[in-house]
Amino acid sequence: MTPWVLRLLIANVVIFFVQQTSPGLTPALWFYPPQMLIKPWTLVTYMFLHGGFGHIFFNMITLAFIGPMVEDRLGARRFLTLYLVSGVAGALVSSILVHGVPIVGASAAIYGVLLALARFWPRLRLMIYGVIPIEARWLVLIYAAFDLVSGIGGQRLGVANFAHLGGLVGGALYLLFLEQRRGVGARRFKAAATPQVSDPALGNWRNVDRTSIHAVNRDEVDRILDKINASGIGSLTLQERQFLSNFVPPDDRTPT
Repeated sequence: MTPWVLRLLIANVVIFFVQQTSPGLTPALWFYPPQMLIKPWTLVTYMFLHGGFGHIFFNMITLAFIGPMVEDRLGARRFLTLYLVSGVAGALVSSILVHGVPIVGASAAIYGVLLALARFWPRLRLMIYGVIPIEARWLVLIYAAFDLVSGIGGQRLGVANFAHLGGLVGGALYLLFLEQRRGVGARRFKAAATPQVSDPALGNWRNVDRTSIHAVNRDEVDRILDKINASGIGSLTLQERQFLSNFVPPDDRTPT
């Protein structure tokens, strides 16, 4: 279990149990569009409330299953940002299209995480209800189509379809922002006149040439380089070191 996935699971479960003993907590923290300007914090707090055991159970089991892969890929800070941006976007879209209905739940945030999973591993097979195999990309499309049809046809009681769609939109925009930022950041990082740092396993990893890397692998290389730049080379996992070593020029590798 990755750090932020675990923290989010704990926070959601703890707050759910507090809801059961303090009924006034839910209306105090839910997102109610007419009160958005006087309670702006509810754009975030509503994500940690749930309407019942089934609601929190399915949300949390989904987060526990898909979240660690996405957090490993993005890094902790970007994963948390993706989660929150998707949740806030869900609330905003819902406030525009369904103005007078309060919403609770982590679904919009989790939809953003699911979109990231489909973006990075589109052909990954997921098991719906443990028995129905489906690729991540098709699952996202099916969910989006279902929520769009349900929302236009009149939202089912207790299901914030437009918030789900907003979560997908928010997640997509944040991932697009990251991809564009990484492109600029990687070029700036490459051009910077910084001392070469060697590592016994990776050699002079700063000499990795992004332009020679196939597009399929470039995003992952960028993520690992960003992680080194933010947290140091010691923060890499064994798998990340092995992956990055494939792209270090042979002459720059340090014998071990």
